[in-house]
Amino acid sequence: MTGLAYLGALAVSLGGLAVLDRRFRLAFWSDWRRAALTVGLGVVGFLLWDVAGLALGIFARGESPWMTGLLLAPDLPVEEAVFLTLLCYVALLVWRWFDRVVRLRHGGDA
Repeated sequence: MTGLAYLGALAVSLGGLAVLDRRFRLAFWSDWRRAALTVGLGVVGFLLWDVAGLALGIFARGESPWMTGLLLAPDLPVEEAVFLTLLCYVALLVWRWFDRVVRLRHGGDA
């Protein structure tokens, strides 16, 4: 059961981000197509970076009892893709929040 701990923590964190997103209509609740494209492209870009790093021997997979052991590719755990989704989503929400604050301070529409 501990093998799902990290994946579960990532899922709970993504859920918390979704709650914030819904409350403030920052990304998916503002324009879901653009948000999905942005997060998707970010995840794909980071996964390609990971694959390149693994192929060059720069990155290595660590073992942990907290991970599922499921792999997307050799040495690329499924948790990495979920973490990268979280990373891209939080970056998008922070960007949209700061963009909104700047526009409000300069008299624009949020």
